Amino acid sequence: MPATMWRIGVIGAGWFASRRHCPDVDSHPRAKLAALCRRDEAALAKMGAAFQVDDLFSDYRALLASGTTDAVLICSPHETHFEHTMAALEAGQHVLLEKPITLNADEGRVLVERARETGRVLLVAQNPPYWRHCERLKQFVDGRIGELESASISWVGNALGVLGREPLPADLPGVVPPTLFRGDAGANGGFLVDGGSHLLCELVWCTGLRVSAVMAQMDSAESDVRAVVGLEMSNGAMVSLVQTADSKIRRKRQHSAYYGSLGTALVTGFPFHLQLETEEGVDRFSEEQLPDVPRPIDDLVQAMETGQPVRLDGETAVHLVEILTAAYEAARLGRRVEI
Repeated sequence: MPATMWRIGVIGAGWFASRRHCPDVDSHPRAKLAALCRRDEAALAKMGAAFQVDDLFSDYRALLASGTTDAVLICSPHETHFEHTMAALEAGQHVLLEKPITLNADEGRVLVERARETGRVLLVAQNPPYWRHCERLKQFVDGRIGELESASISWVGNALGVLGREPLPADLPGVVPPTLFRGDAGANGGFLVDGGSHLLCELVWCTGLRVSAVMAQMDSAESDVRAVVGLEMSNGAMVSLVQTADSKIRRKRQHSAYYGSLGTALVTGFPFHLQLETEEGVDRFSEEQLPDVPRPIDDLVQAMETGQPVRLDGETAVHLVEILTAAYEAARLGRRVEI
């Protein structure tokens, strides 16, 4: 056993945690699941049995006061992220927080500053920094296609089940079923928040640019399933993002194109394939050909042990919330919104 075995708790120990973060912790050589928390005690008991965790809590405050953990994974509904994360930081815990950091950029800034003041790691688990194809895409966009001139990103799939608009598949993976909090757009944001934040993260993380202005049209600015977002980047490049979450074809389809002064980078998925086009020729890569990148739990443990920055900094996580907020405002008002 390693000298340090990090004790990890989970606040919001539900469907998504059971599919992703809990198995990742179980497989990490220097981390172990030490405590689980959720309000539904029957589901909590099922999670405890599945992951062989004895310390179970129905109140997150009790978990944080128990002394059983060094860090917590927060997978609770979006509207509770600020409350749960602030309490965890105040309790001296490192935090791995599911996206978005918060639903309010000012609250996100408070969390980033509090993590800095307490010397604790705050990692926001957006997908792109932890996907192999995005690591390679970032290398392409950073160096080989020149200055970004334009980009387009589109995602088409069917998320109506997790949004509570149709029955979930009977064979859905996970220890317990989703709670469907994503269907409460008034409290947790619409699908642009839930799924679109990953697309925006790809754009911002891979290019290193910020968004300066947003225009948007949605089927409903109060509870969106379809959205078209126009983005002006800090270097003047124009970007389009299109998201459709009620497709008749249930498998997820994605296409990203980054057009630069020296070439073009293309991504299609799922699974992901990349293509780089320059004057030197065309290079193609499939996802399975690319080297592994750290998982969120790997990144968290490394940051706790070494003090090394996590792959997605807090300021960028907050900027994603700024973009999302501007997109909903632009859709409601029917005009361009500056950031």
